[in-house]
Amino acid sequence: MAMTNDNEKIEEIIREYEEYAKKNGFSLNPNKKVAERIVKSLLEREKRFGQRYCPCRKITGNFEEDKKIICPCEFHRQEIKRNGHCLCELFVKA
Repeated sequence: MAMTNDNEKIEEIIREYEEYAKKNGFSLNPNKKVAERIVKSLLEREKRFGQRYCPCRKITGNFEEDKKIICPCEFHRQEIKRNGHCLCELFVKA
């Protein structure tokens, strides 16, 4: 039962991030397995730390610092522009 709820939650978050990406001129990673894996990591961090912290960045324990890495993090637009994707590759150039 919990598995279905987790899968539904993952799908819901993926839809939210797809919409966010579209509105901002980039895309969610077209590889669904990659996107799902990243969203699962975000959910694990949310359960453990109370926020969807980027799974590719270190949590310091200082909320003022750490809020910069709540997905979508403060750095994603810059990274997409520079590298074609954000650090964890959840978002990519359209």
